Amino acid sequence: MRSTALTRRGGTALAVTAAAALALTGCSSSDAGSADPDEKIVLEYGIWDQKQEPAMQAIADAFTAENPNVSIKLVTTPYKEYFTKLQTSVSGGAAPDVFWMNGPNFQLYASNGVIAPLEGADLDPADYPEGLVDLYTFDGALYGAPKDFDTIGLWYNKELFDEAGVAYPTAGWTWDDMKDAAAKLTDPAKGQFGIAAAQAGQENYYNSIAQAGGEVISADGTTSGYGTPEALAGIELWTDLIEAGSSPTAQQMTDTSAQDFFLSGKVAMFQNGSWAAHTYADNADIADKVDVAPLAAGPAGNQSVIHGLANVVNAKGDHVEAATEFAVFASSEAAADIMADSGTVIPAFDGKQQVWVDALPQYNLQAYIDALDTAVAYPASQNTAAWTSVEGEILSQVWAGNVTPADGLQELASKMQAALDSE
Repeated sequence: MRSTALTRRGGTALAVTAAAALALTGCSSSDAGSADPDEKIVLEYGIWDQKQEPAMQAIADAFTAENPNVSIKLVTTPYKEYFTKLQTSVSGGAAPDVFWMNGPNFQLYASNGVIAPLEGADLDPADYPEGLVDLYTFDGALYGAPKDFDTIGLWYNKELFDEAGVAYPTAGWTWDDMKDAAAKLTDPAKGQFGIAAAQAGQENYYNSIAQAGGEVISADGTTSGYGTPEALAGIELWTDLIEAGSSPTAQQMTDTSAQDFFLSGKVAMFQNGSWAAHTYADNADIADKVDVAPLAAGPAGNQSVIHGLANVVNAKGDHVEAATEFAVFASSEAAADIMADSGTVIPAFDGKQQVWVDALPQYNLQAYIDALDTAVAYPASQNTAAWTSVEGEILSQVWAGNVTPADGLQELASKMQAALDSE
């Protein structure tokens, strides 16, 4: 949960060396154990968000109340170190019994036998958003019990809109509407911009590529989608906004983050995930000035990328059966009620999102829930980090204006495909 979603929610922490290490680990064996009701069991639960600790502890306590022989020990690691520590603990046979997983890293762990499929578990995939179920399915088997989800919305500063006499964004807005509004909201004399066109995959261009009718990666995770006219249109939406002067430049957004531009009232529109709602509500400078709307629609619609975390089971743990029971419980309806009451995340369990929406009635948070109707899964493959590192390097040159979007995407498509072919 940090500045762009690739570092907040979908960070790619594992590279090719990690894949090799995990492959070796996957060859080891372990006694799965069984959930003997008389055996005293301590399960470690690996998480990375300190803000969610109270809710996770409440979920753990609720599980222990139903299973007195099993106690849960929370192990919290800051996100920046989480996957590095996890890789090391997996290699050393000391990984938590149950731990949080994200989309970019999931297939690497599943394909190397590090996490166990949830076969036979008391879990109905129909209780969760289809995009999340797809995200945590590998070779036809579900490995992750969906915990929470996030989608993307268009945040805007009502005060700046009012001063410029521009109507607020609404459902049904198009790219053209957004570009026109961004131009009208830009005031060089004040150092004010209409929108922040940051180089952010989850918040910006993963969505716009889908909205143009394209895809970052094929559904089977084997083919790059960057070499298509639709992908080019999705990228040019943002680079054109920078070129038009409606957005800060890439260098300006390096010196001052896109979010800081928005928080300081120097940017009128900023796409961000559902995780931002409480951050903005707690910021006295902007809390009463902002609201959120659905994403603007491109030629193919107003798709949002959906991402979310899953609870996964250490396949080499000493108590796989008990761990599976806890992983499923931690993603259950009862756990969703606890998460919803905490207000920190949107529970993945179907029908449990309204409490989160109602927690901040001053904002149109329903936009995030409605985004499920057309949501597309976060792009991932067996070794996502191998190509997202290339993606970041090439697109940074495109955003800076050093390479044309067309040339940059052709290079990216070629290098990404080479990485996918070697998985």
